[in-house]
Amino acid sequence: MTQDQAVILAILAGTVAMFVWGRWRHDMVALASLLACVVTGLVPSVSAFAGFGHPAVITVACVLILSSGLQQSGAVDVLTRIALPQSAGALTTIAALTGLAAVLSAFMNNVGALALLMPVAVQVAAKQNLPPGKVLMPLAFGSILGGMTTLIGTPPNLIVSGFRDQTGAGSFAMFDFAPVGLAVAAVGVIFVVIFSRWLVPVRERAGTEGFETGAYLTEARVTEKSKAKGMTLREIDKMLEEADAQVIGLVRDEVRIPAPSPFREVARGDILVIEAEPEGLVSALSALGLKLEEDVRKTDKDDGEEGKENSGEAERPETDKNPTDDEDPKDKRRKAIQSDDVVLMELAVLPDSAFAGRSATDVRLRTRYDINLLAVSRQGQRSMARLRTMTIQPGDVLLMQGRPETLNEFASQFGCVPLAERALRIPEPRQALTASGIMVVAVGGAAFGLVPAAVSFAGGVLASMVFRVISPRTIYNAVDWPVIVLLGALIPVAGAMATTGAADLIARVMLETLAQGHAVIALTLILVVTMTLSDFMNNAATAAVMCPVAIGTADQLGASADPFLMAVAVGASCAFLTPIGHQNNTLILGPGGFGFGDYWRLGLPLELIVIAVGVPMLLLVWPL
Repeated sequence: MTQDQAVILAILAGTVAMFVWGRWRHDMVALASLLACVVTGLVPSVSAFAGFGHPAVITVACVLILSSGLQQSGAVDVLTRIALPQSAGALTTIAALTGLAAVLSAFMNNVGALALLMPVAVQVAAKQNLPPGKVLMPLAFGSILGGMTTLIGTPPNLIVSGFRDQTGAGSFAMFDFAPVGLAVAAVGVIFVVIFSRWLVPVRERAGTEGFETGAYLTEARVTEKSKAKGMTLREIDKMLEEADAQVIGLVRDEVRIPAPSPFREVARGDILVIEAEPEGLVSALSALGLKLEEDVRKTDKDDGEEGKENSGEAERPETDKNPTDDEDPKDKRRKAIQSDDVVLMELAVLPDSAFAGRSATDVRLRTRYDINLLAVSRQGQRSMARLRTMTIQPGDVLLMQGRPETLNEFASQFGCVPLAERALRIPEPRQALTASGIMVVAVGGAAFGLVPAAVSFAGGVLASMVFRVISPRTIYNAVDWPVIVLLGALIPVAGAMATTGAADLIARVMLETLAQGHAVIALTLILVVTMTLSDFMNNAATAAVMCPVAIGTADQLGASADPFLMAVAVGASCAFLTPIGHQNNTLILGPGGFGFGDYWRLGLPLELIVIAVGVPMLLLVWPL
C-alpha cells in the first residue's frame, strides 16, 4: 500500500464514519472530505470544484426543478384523482397508492412524490380504519423502489452513469436501468403491498377521526379562572385520565421543572406541560379551564404594547390622533388569529425543511407569519426545551394555528407537508398540461439520445421559466442544495480513489478474501455492501464511494464494469432497514409513529428479495 492510498483510505473511512454518526449534515461532511484531499495533494486545487460542473450534478438540479413544476401546476394531483380508486378495499387502495408512488418516482424526485401522496395516504388510512403507518410505510418503500427504474429516478443512477462515462464506455441511457429496476421494483411493490399487513408494526390506534401522530407535548397556562388553580398535580392527573392525557412537566417563573412532585400545588401563572393525543387535547384543556400558552403570550404581548401606546398618547389632544390608529396592524393581526377563519393544521417536517434545526422563535413564527405553534409530536422523545424554543427536527409533526392560506404558504416555503388538511392547490389545466409536456419532451430528448441528459433537462428548465410553469424568482428554491454540494464535492474524492489505486486495492482484497475470484460472488458482495452502507448514509454518497470499487473489481476480474455499476445503482436505492437510510423513511417516522427498530421487519425481507431478484437479473441483462 502506497502513502497516497493510505491517506485516501483514511479520508474515506473518516467520511463514512461521519456520515453514519450523523452529527454533521452530509454536504458538510462531503466538503470536508474534498478539502482534506486538496490539502493532502490528492486532488489538485485547480480542479477541486470541477465536480460541480459534472453532468450528473446538473441533471439532478434540473430534475428537481421540473419535479417542482409538476407539483405546483397540479399535474400530479390530476393524475392521483384519475389513478386511485374512489371506492375499494384496503388492499386494492394501498396497492394503487404504492404503485402510483413507484411510477411517479421514476420520473420525478421520490421525496416530492411521497410528499404529494402523503395526505392521500392519511385519508386512505382514516377511510379504511387503518393505522396511518400501515399505509405510509408501503407508500415510502414503493417510492424508493420506483426511483431505480430510470436514469433520472434517483441521484445514485445519475452518479453511476457518470462513472461509466469516465471509463470510456459512455453514459447509461434513460431506460438502461429499466430491465433490472422494473423487475426488482415490481416484485418489491407486490411483496410490500401483500405482507405489510403483518410486517408493519401497529403504533397507532385505528378508528379515530383525523390523523394520529402520537402524543403531543403542549404548554397550557393556569389562569385566574382555571379550575386547576390551587389543585395538586396528582388531582389534575386524575381529571386528565379520561382525556388520556398527563402532566409531564411544569414551568414556574420561566424555570422548567421536568418531573414535579405530584403533591405540588399549582398556582396562577404556572404553565403545565401536557402530553396528550390530538383528539384529547381539547378535552384536557377544557376540563381544567386552561389556555394554550401561545394564545396567552400573544394576547399579553399585544395588550402590553397597546397599553404603552395608549399611555404615550394620553397627553395628546383627541384631534391630534390619526384616524387610522384604529386600524393598527397589531390589532388586525390579533383579530385575524382569533377569527373564525383560523384553523388547526398538522404539518410534517421534511428532511430538507428550512424549519429543521430552528425554533419558532428563530423564524419569528408568530410576528412574521401570524402562526401559533401549539404542540409538537416527536415519537419516542421528550424535549426539555420550551415549546417556542424547541429545535425542530425532520420527521416532527407540528400542530399549528392560523389561517389556511397562511399555513399553506408557510408549509410550501419551509418544506413541510400538511397532514390533517390537504394543502390548497387547485390544478390549472393549461399549466398542468404545459408542465407535463415539458417533462415528456425532456425525457424523450434524453431517452432517444437526441441530446445529452443534462442538456435536455436544462432545456426543460428554461422552457418551464419561459412558460411560467415555475416562477423564475423561486426556481432555485426547488433545488436540494445539500445534495448538489454533496455530489459536487464527492466526485473529485471518488476520482482520487481511482487515481491513487485505492479502489483497485479494496477490490483486490474483497476478491481474494471473500469472493476468492468468483465473479458472481463478487457481484453479490458489491450489491450487499452498497445496500448496507445505504442504510446508514446518504444514498448519493454511497454510490459515489462504491462506484470506484465496482469498477476496480471488474478490472481485477477482467469482466465488464456494467453489471457491477448496476449493482451499485440497485443497492444504493434500497435503504429499507433504518429511518435514516433514505429521506422518505425519515419523513414517515413521526406521522407513522414509528421507532428506529420498526423498519427492519418489512425492510429486511424486502432487501433479501432485492438480492434474490436483482443478482439473476443483473447476470441476465448485463453479462459478466
